[in-house]
Amino acid sequence: MIEKNSEVQLSNAYIERCDKESEHLISEENLAFLEQPLEFLKKHKNEFIYIELEWLDSFGVDSLSLELDDAFGTYDVMLGLKLQKKYDSSLRDQLHRQLSGEEPKFDLIFNHNDGLWDLNFSLNYVEGFNEEISIGDACNLIYHFLSKLVDQIKNKAE
Repeated sequence: MIEKNSEVQLSNAYIERCDKESEHLISEENLAFLEQPLEFLKKHKNEFIYIELEWLDSFGVDSLSLELDDAFGTYDVMLGLKLQKKYDSSLRDQLHRQLSGEEPKFDLIFNHNDGLWDLNFSLNYVEGFNEEISIGDACNLIYHFLSKLVDQIKNKAE
């Protein structure tokens, strides 16, 4: 059972800063980097942050990336979600319910090659978002969002 009201464990995080255009590694970061404000991405628009965390496995996710969307100025989360294709309508329904905003909220495509849903969503439209949070707090927000999303989909399937 996933504890939804607690801070997630970030002590085992693997973090990279990468160049958006080339996807080349700029630097590996230590845990102190998670204390950086999320606005770090506004100052480094040409970068994205790649993060691996153990708790992601509980949602069927290997890793995630965070970046600032150049067109909309939103903070985008990109990940591969291991859910069967049969959950298509339920997944889309839950994303529409849980993300609020007027701009495009998410992109979702099933990748037949690896059997994953390629999911990109705007963190700005997740309940509890505040641009002044740290990168670590953004990870906690993503954790709670994914927890609710996956729980809702699996409960609906039962």
